[in-house]
This record gives sequence, structure tokens and C-alpha cells, in this order.
Amino acid sequence: MSGLILFVIAMALLFDFLNGFHDAANSIATVVTTRVLSPMQAVAWAAFFNFVAAFGFGTAVAKTIGSGMIHMDAVDTRVILAGLLGAIVWDILTWWWGLPTSSSHALIGGYAGAAVAKIGLTALIPAGWIKTMGFIVLAPAIGLAVGYALMVAVYGIFRRASPNRVDRLFRKLQLVSAAFYSLGHGTNDAQKTMGIITSLLFVGGYLTTFDVPFKVILMCHAVIALGTVFGGWRIVKTMGQRITKLRPVGGFCAETAGALTLLGTALWGIPVSTTHTITGAIMGVGATHRLSSVRWGVANRIIWAWILTIPASGLVSMVLYHLVPIGGN
Repeated sequence: MSGLILFVIAMALLFDFLNGFHDAANSIATVVTTRVLSPMQAVAWAAFFNFVAAFGFGTAVAKTIGSGMIHMDAVDTRVILAGLLGAIVWDILTWWWGLPTSSSHALIGGYAGAAVAKIGLTALIPAGWIKTMGFIVLAPAIGLAVGYALMVAVYGIFRRASPNRVDRLFRKLQLVSAAFYSLGHGTNDAQKTMGIITSLLFVGGYLTTFDVPFKVILMCHAVIALGTVFGGWRIVKTMGQRITKLRPVGGFCAETAGALTLLGTALWGIPVSTTHTITGAIMGVGATHRLSSVRWGVANRIIWAWILTIPASGLVSMVLYHLVPIGGN
């Protein structure tokens, strides 16, 4: 395998690490801010289930990212490298600003921007983009609706129980919901890097069919788990404290709603944002108290960051495509 291919794989794994680092907040913010687990216990718990997700959830999202959104004749090593670099730059900037933007959409935008820089808009596959763009709206909406419904159901079931009893019970249950959510996070997000690496191996002639090698699956899950271990604490604070105040019962409902959404979309091959999904779920939980309990100013800032992520990372990658000093592939 050439040194260039190995370098681009290293860049893909760096993005995978940053994805886990940047999106650690998605997996642990609720369980940390409700004080069910300490920060170090939470990241270890989340990282373990990020890795376990490698076994049994398929590669439908990887195939959508790798070959369902960009025509393969528009893809070469330069496109993949520029796309990865654009996503990495955007991830680092938004981590520094403390914004829980989507690493997934940064990757999608970067990959598309580099491909468009090469041959124009004909590089894009409309069907793949319609599905993905639709779920930019639907994923947080589903998370919000399910989180709200779960919270209402829990209130109905436990309306006669004492607050202390409910708190003790959901402190235990939140361990289960955090694990469940981390499975969904690992399943959806690690597959995006798998799709990019598989594309690289395919266009480089190392694969004859677009099938994700098992060693790539293990490698991507291991690296995203490592990124989760290091955790993005700036974003944890935004997710867990600034959107709404959470108790263990709310944390359980938000994590469960997020997990159900992520695992369902992963099985359908839809690359949704874990960040969007859990943020919507947290808002849904907060809204069961009263609408004013959600800090909509913070939510508005987050939503603008969501809207800008794909075009911003795409523009960065378009510029980088022309600066990357390698030929096409």
C-alpha cells in the first residue's frame, strides 16, 4: 500500500478521533450533569459501548456515505484528502467555540465540497442528498418528539411515587440509557469514517467491490472510542447545562430517545447527526416542564451552527482541494 494512501487513512482516523472527541458530549453530557457518573467514569462507559457497536449493526451508513452521495467517478485520493481536511478544520473550530455541531455533516460537506471542486455539481447524487438533508430537520424533531413523549409517559407512570424513589431508580436506569445511546452513537458515526476509508481503498484499486473490510470496522470503532475517552469538555458544558436543567429521569428519557432514533436510522442507512438528535431529545425533555425551561437563545445559536456546517466545511474543502499538492489518484 502506497505511502499516500496510508497518509490519507491516517487523516481519516484523525477525523474519526476528533469525531469521538467532539461528540463525546453527546454520549456523556446528560449522565455527567445529572451526577450519575463522574466525568472519567462516563467517558469510559461511553467509549466501551462505542467500540461494542462494531459488532452486529451492519454497514448501511458507511455505504451511503462512501458511494450513495457522491458519484465514484468524481472521487480520487485528492478529493478524499481535501474533504477530510475540511471536516477536521471545521470540527476544531467549532470545538474551540464550544458549539455542538455535527461532525457527520462536516464530513459530508467536506467530501461534497472537494468533489464539486473537481467536476462541479454533477458529482452529487441527488437521492442520497435528499434523504440526508431531510434528516437534518427530522432527526432532531424525532429526538424532541420521542424525548417529550417518554418524559410525559414517565410522569404518568410515576405520578404517585416519591421524588426520592424516582431519582434513585432513574440513576440506575440512566446507566442503561447512556450505554444504549453510546451504541447508537458508535454505530452511526464510526460508519461515516468507514465509508470514507472504503472509498479510498476502492478508488485506489485495493478493493474490487464496495464492501467494508472487517478490519476497517474494528479500527474505526476503536479510534472513535479513543476520541470519546479524551472527551470535548467545552461542548459537554453546552449540552448538559446550557440548554435545560436535567435530572436523572430527564437524562434517561433524552438518552433513550436519542438512541432509538440513531439505531433506527443506522439500520435504514441514513447518516444522521448524533449531535442534532440528542440536542432535540434534551429540548423535548425540557419542554415537558414549560417552554421557558429551555434556553432558546442557546438553542438558536446551536441551530445556526447546524445550518452553516455543511456549506462551511464544503467551502473549506473546495479551497483545500486546490491547495493539496497531489494529483488525482
